[in-house]
Amino acid sequence: MAKTYTIPKLPLGIDLETKEILKQVNLANKALAELKGVAHTIPNEGVLINSLVIQEAKESSEVENIVTTHDEIFQADLSVSNYAVSNAAKEVMNYREAMLEGFSRVKENMLLTNNIIKNIQEKLEKNKAGFRTSAVTLQNSKQEIVYAPPKTGDEVEHYMSNLEHFINNSELSDLDPLIKLAIIHHQFESIHPFYDGNGRTGRIISVLYLVQNRLLDLPILYLSRYITRNKADYYKLIQAVRDNDGDIKDWQNWVMFILKGIEVTSKETIILINGIAQLMAQYKAILKPVFGKTYKHELLNNLFFHPYTKIEFIERDMNVQRKTAAKYLDMIVDLKLLTKMKKGSSNYYINNALFALFLNQGKVVSEVETIESVKS
Repeated sequence: MAKTYTIPKLPLGIDLETKEILKQVNLANKALAELKGVAHTIPNEGVLINSLVIQEAKESSEVENIVTTHDEIFQADLSVSNYAVSNAAKEVMNYREAMLEGFSRVKENMLLTNNIIKNIQEKLEKNKAGFRTSAVTLQNSKQEIVYAPPKTGDEVEHYMSNLEHFINNSELSDLDPLIKLAIIHHQFESIHPFYDGNGRTGRIISVLYLVQNRLLDLPILYLSRYITRNKADYYKLIQAVRDNDGDIKDWQNWVMFILKGIEVTSKETIILINGIAQLMAQYKAILKPVFGKTYKHELLNNLFFHPYTKIEFIERDMNVQRKTAAKYLDMIVDLKLLTKMKKGSSNYYINNALFALFLNQGKVVSEVETIESVKS
């Protein structure tokens, strides 16, 4: 039988500003500020949003054991006729749609409301169920019940109303936004307001909260990779707060985990963005002399917005005829910057270097871990 956890009303009435936490807050904020600045080195924000949101979508889905490959995802993005998209790839594409929808709505007036949260979950799960109205339980890998969230629809509405107020009213708490983010994430997962999609919705909320508080201009911090690598600790720390009735030490441990994740993930993302920027510069240096007066920046943007591109994308983005678009792509294949592939009766073109950059995320992680070990 799961121990009952009484979800607290926010703001919490405990001291989370220990010397250790404040030190980590500074490190996380510094890394975030650097990430925010580096993002502007990519002139077209759409390139960055699309590239990094796909990465986040893939990693966040893996937290929920929805596993797919970059190849499946990018092929799904092509919408090639007669191509059977796997269920896992569909889930990832739904995640991207939900993230972009949430980002667009938060930008309108810098609010992150329950209506937006419901809309995010709707895009993820492709249903309009909204907040749940009956009881659910959470189980571990042994099918043992470890936690029972609020049971009734009224309770869910009550707690989500309080959470919405905490998210959007800065006067309720003078805690640093990153500490608040850790609290918000735990509170949301404990309320467990939906029948499905709570984990992924919660991670999207975290990214959008950074945008709402102007700590990032774009939703490009994909915390899910850090959570996937530390999944056991993630669930252990969440559950410890519940098991011990919100003990202050357990809250502090949870906050430190999230703050560390923000710092580490920011550094990983900076390395990835620098890699994309370098590749774009290299491609431009090769393409511009070859295309001469016909070169347009839309060509470069297309190749990096779509790691797998196709003739129709070039037609649309460069406003050229199909024959011209096909010619351009074949020229780039000859330069060995793209690989031409066939799927059914359609061709598609892989940005080799960009695809390799995404596949080599393990190297990015090891670089950050090396930096961290030197620091310590």
